[in-house]
Amino acid sequence: MSFFVEALISLLLVAGGIFVFIGSLGLAHLRDFYMRLHGPTKATTLGIGCMLIASMGYFWSIDGKPDVQELLITLFLFITAPVSAHLLAKTGLHMQLKHVDKTQGKPVELRSEEVGEKPVPHPDKGHG
Repeated sequence: MSFFVEALISLLLVAGGIFVFIGSLGLAHLRDFYMRLHGPTKATTLGIGCMLIASMGYFWSIDGKPDVQELLITLFLFITAPVSAHLLAKTGLHMQLKHVDKTQGKPVELRSEEVGEKPVPHPDKGHG
């Protein structure tokens, strides 16, 4: 394995570790649900992606042929993380979770019929 390939793999592993650590800190130290949502969906996803690409590069340089499993996992992760974050944020808005004033919690995309007096209407109460 050449020095350039080893350096690139090492750089990706270190960058991935840093991103995962920053995402974990954000999850642990941010103040409300909406802020905490950014840690695992942005920084940690990028960190895991860097680590998977480094793994793919390592095994490609050792075996001489590319492994597609790591690339597919990375693509699946990059596609599903934003979708799940969006769904979690919309659920938090629908349930009217408490938030700090910094996040404001009143987005313009939330229509008036989406905000009720109760966070979630129950079917046995005649709503539906």
